[in-house]
Amino acid sequence: MIDILPITGVIFVLIGVGYLAVRTGTLAAGDMAALGKFVVGFALPALIFQAVTQRPMGEIADPGYLTAMLGGSLAVFAAGYGLMRHRGHPPSAATFHAMGMSCANSGFIGYPVLLMALPSVATSALAMNMVVENLVMIPLVLIMAERASATGPRGRRLAWMIAVRLGRNPIILALALGLGVSALGLPLPILVERPVEILANASAALSLAAIGGTLAALPLAAMNRAVIPVVLGKLVVHPLAVGIGLAAMAAAGLGVADPALAAAGIVMAAMPAMGIYPILAQRFGQAQSAAVAMLAMTLVSFATISAAMWLALP
Repeated sequence: MIDILPITGVIFVLIGVGYLAVRTGTLAAGDMAALGKFVVGFALPALIFQAVTQRPMGEIADPGYLTAMLGGSLAVFAAGYGLMRHRGHPPSAATFHAMGMSCANSGFIGYPVLLMALPSVATSALAMNMVVENLVMIPLVLIMAERASATGPRGRRLAWMIAVRLGRNPIILALALGLGVSALGLPLPILVERPVEILANASAALSLAAIGGTLAALPLAAMNRAVIPVVLGKLVVHPLAVGIGLAAMAAAGLGVADPALAAAGIVMAAMPAMGIYPILAQRFGQAQSAAVAMLAMTLVSFATISAAMWLALP
């Protein structure tokens, strides 16, 4: 068993650097927004492209992992949505509460954690999580949020709008391009490989600092009991659901062959909500609740990530 606290400690120290940079006035909250845009637009796509192109297709298309991650995420989303509707929340609010429970921060927090804890499978887990999150979970959230909006588009117009939005997403483009390069076995020229490598290496530190700076602008006074189901759903129920999915796939004879990759799936699911969670929620009037939930789960996740790693790591 590896020493867990130094790993999680490093992650939260880097988040703390961004937090202190804003709190002390070294950087403004607006600087964090610009830094986040750079990470999402360049560093994270470079990381995903590198992760996909450096692995054979068999290592980034593990059916047991993909099915468990997708099945666990969809199950938590459905349960979270149903719970929130039962508690009287309108469809738009229930949609984003459910997103907070089921969409992990794989790129900004999960990947840095795995780089230190399980480096041999970190890139494979990241690539497969990006497939699930960007090709299924985010489109599902957008569809449900638009349908809940009284003025939102419907039918083919909605499908076309989401397809265009995804087609312009740098993460989707990097994922698709990387999968094509990997499938064809194309060698990368040095003028492509080296810049991608440098950007990818910078993504972890920049993304963690950006999260810390973003959290510094959120009011602690806004914390309330309403975020408890979202926090518990994300940090406890989601990794549990993915773990059950992995066990079910193993019982069906389609288990993940590498125990480290199976552990990586549970650890990834134990991360707080993805960084764009409050950004997507803002368009539908749910930014405040999403931001407060994200702040709460980030603070609590120091303990829960450590616990998930202690239970899951081989």
